[in-house]
Amino acid sequence: MAWHSETWTWLDGEWVSGNPGIMGPRSHAAWQASSVFDGARVFNGWMPDMDRHAERVNASAAKMGLKATMPAGRIVELAREGAKKFGPGAELYVKPMYWGESDGPGMILPDPEGTRFCLCMFVAPMPVPGGASMTVSVFRRPTLETMPTDIKTGALYPNNARALREAKSRGFDNALVLDMLGNVAETTTSNIFMAKDGVVHTPAPNGTFLNGITRQRMIRLLREKGATVMESTLRIPDFETADEIFMSGNFSKCMPVLKFGDRELQPGPFYRKAREAYWEFAATQPV
Repeated sequence: MAWHSETWTWLDGEWVSGNPGIMGPRSHAAWQASSVFDGARVFNGWMPDMDRHAERVNASAAKMGLKATMPAGRIVELAREGAKKFGPGAELYVKPMYWGESDGPGMILPDPEGTRFCLCMFVAPMPVPGGASMTVSVFRRPTLETMPTDIKTGALYPNNARALREAKSRGFDNALVLDMLGNVAETTTSNIFMAKDGVVHTPAPNGTFLNGITRQRMIRLLREKGATVMESTLRIPDFETADEIFMSGNFSKCMPVLKFGDRELQPGPFYRKAREAYWEFAATQPV
């Protein structure tokens, strides 16, 4: 049996401890991958941008052909309620999700009326600020024409997983993943930033990667702090000559890259500014 950290899940009107079984072999999501989710965080008594994560999971459900049955405001209320079930200071991952339970016509389509919802919350300590080694993946991000890249769906993650697995097999912690034209899209786990000559750069959303909520927040915060942040087309040579590289994502929020290929890097001033600004913002978002 797999080990799981302390977990509470709101399912069918009640809170259930542990890892409840929610799908059978006839559940549409179990064999046709009709599931969407989102990820938010509770840490230091804060729950930043939970409203935006709730809104996004409902939007993802609609784009997957599911029926969003839980208003975003109610999802936020449930997250606050669930956070109280954990001990003081618990650092949590907050995962609202919808999935197709019933087959629609022809079995390929889910029946929207059979959509199910749960809110899963579990202990997931915030990563200690450190840094990752990074390479370039041999795999690529799909386009919006080939996969639902504009939503947060479990169906996309096997591609991320194989890219991460291959990078780790070569001794790296993570990898930059390119789009089909060879432009930098994201890492296997997060959005990516770099700085050069006093300007912060990040790939412009082009339909091949999710425009992360933490990414959007970090761009705004950096600009409010006086930094110039450019969203543009970036290639591998841009990262090979960068003064600093850092990542943004819900799980760890902001982390530096300390090695790109064979090149050693240091946490830079823009990474520090981004992380400090995010923590200042998060403190204004109490549970």
